Amino acid sequence: MLTSLGVVLLLVSSPASAAPGTAAPPGFAEKFADVNGVRLHYWIGGKGSPVVLLHGFAQTGLMWRPIMPLLAQRHTVIVPDLRGAGDSARPEGGYDKKNMAVDIHELTRRLGFDRVAVVGHDIGLMVAYAYAAQFSPATERLVLMDAFLPGIGDWKSVWLMRDLWHFHFYGPTPLALVTGRERIYLEHFWNDFAADPKHSVSEADRRLYAAAFAKPGGIHAGFEYFRNFERDAADFAALARTPLTMPVLVLTGEKASGQALIDQARLAAANVKGVIVPGSGHWLIDEAPTRVIPELTGFLDAPVADLAR
Repeated sequence: MLTSLGVVLLLVSSPASAAPGTAAPPGFAEKFADVNGVRLHYWIGGKGSPVVLLHGFAQTGLMWRPIMPLLAQRHTVIVPDLRGAGDSARPEGGYDKKNMAVDIHELTRRLGFDRVAVVGHDIGLMVAYAYAAQFSPATERLVLMDAFLPGIGDWKSVWLMRDLWHFHFYGPTPLALVTGRERIYLEHFWNDFAADPKHSVSEADRRLYAAAFAKPGGIHAGFEYFRNFERDAADFAALARTPLTMPVLVLTGEKASGQALIDQARLAAANVKGVIVPGSGHWLIDEAPTRVIPELTGFLDAPVADLAR
């Protein structure tokens, strides 16, 4: 049997994995569910303890394609498109992360799972934290991947960084500027947040994500993720008064969040393992799959007792 690292190397070197197209890996079914007043699109496959994978901004659930088959060997893998993204509905509001976490919790309950592992990257990590903090008994373990937690610790140093102007870029004029130029806007994220833009999100995935973002309501929804950060900050500051007790893995890029997200997580959780991925920027699975995927599978496959401090 191939080791986790062996499978990762095979996936990374495979021509099929380099051009993933618009479908999930074989063995995954595409479904929809009406939850919390929104229609969510998701993929589900595998068998075993449930793992929920939550994507970030400028991507869809298919960002997890490289790891989905590997996790499906031991887990039931649930991969939603967040509200406002991919093939999920794009309502006018409801983009605060507490509410988006309710979307996902209602989905997991609808699927019959009372306790899940939750993994989130970028905006997805905020939703993942809000899930774990609101539904702690329903969260077995948590993974937070490269972004920040509004409202916790020195969060404003990130929120107000000059280079992160997009956090404050919303409203009618930005909407008009980006409409019809979605790919140009998204290139800023894929290039500038990578350690090396030539080894960032693939061209095939860029076309996929840009097309999804260009669907009616997609730009508005993306802006709403950022516009809600001040509300998220108030919510998270209150939630963090009760530290998380489940095992938490924090993965960050050396050239991106680095130590900052790990420090934030330790203010909000009691059992945190932090890993800084050398040489990587923000797009961890795309930039450093041979390091990131084994970290994820090792944490998600391990017995919870082995992760306890």
